[in-house]
Amino acid sequence: MVNGIADFFQNLFGPIVNILGGVLLYFHQTLGAPWWLSIVMLTVIVRSLLFPLTVKQVRSMRAMQDLKPQMDRVRAQFRDNPQRQREEMAKVYQEQGVNPLGGCLPIVVQMPVFIGIFYVIRKFGGTPGRTMPEYDSFTHGGILWFQDLAHADPYYILPIISAVTMLASTEITSKNVDPQQRWLMRLLPVGFTAFLLNFPAGLFMYWITSNLVTLVQNYVIYNYGPGRKTAGGSKNTDSGKKVASATARGRQDRNSSVPTDEDSEEDAAQRAAKIAKRKRRKKKK
Repeated sequence: MVNGIADFFQNLFGPIVNILGGVLLYFHQTLGAPWWLSIVMLTVIVRSLLFPLTVKQVRSMRAMQDLKPQMDRVRAQFRDNPQRQREEMAKVYQEQGVNPLGGCLPIVVQMPVFIGIFYVIRKFGGTPGRTMPEYDSFTHGGILWFQDLAHADPYYILPIISAVTMLASTEITSKNVDPQQRWLMRLLPVGFTAFLLNFPAGLFMYWITSNLVTLVQNYVIYNYGPGRKTAGGSKNTDSGKKVASATARGRQDRNSSVPTDEDSEEDAAQRAAKIAKRKRRKKKK
């Protein structure tokens, strides 16, 4: 049954498998790169193409952080009315031009590529005990201790490197989130690597390279791009400026339309003085 499910998804992702497999063949057969280097080159190209989406993801995350004070006020104001709360939150997102799902786009796009790479390796290197390798050279196209890219790393060194590089790439972004989310992001590499522990070494070549590219991209984005903080600690995003402007206007409107305690006391004193003056006039008459 497991093999049947695997075949179903292989057919489902057939177009992606064919494209990725064609690129790997081009690197290996035309350019003469070994299989492991072909996987690395493919990964760098894929992550470079996804870089604009990564930048968009960071901008969306920054905008969500800037909107958090407004979201907290909406939640507190409509705590007993969940439907109205959702409507008001959607209105704030629309007014500020923020898509709450914008941060998920790179992950959604990258998952089919990850699955496609898995099936390319499964196709080129074969499935132990079930299918023969399509390219015999793929089974010894690795490097160092992992020569067979179609089988798992016998020493589990690649899974450990994968976890470490993934943790390093997420550590840069975790500094800008809540402490609870930070620990969740730190535990994610461990759980993810444990799930992939017995996957082919070729898949770890893709994943480790992807983590290293992500590490470099995150460093650039969070130090020189839209993810960096200004000297005052404020977020350098257009959405943040919009929120600050809207908040300032809201405070002005409230200050001009809602009377303060001092104004109320002054009005009461004036009314009391007028009443006392009228009483003195009546006594004189």
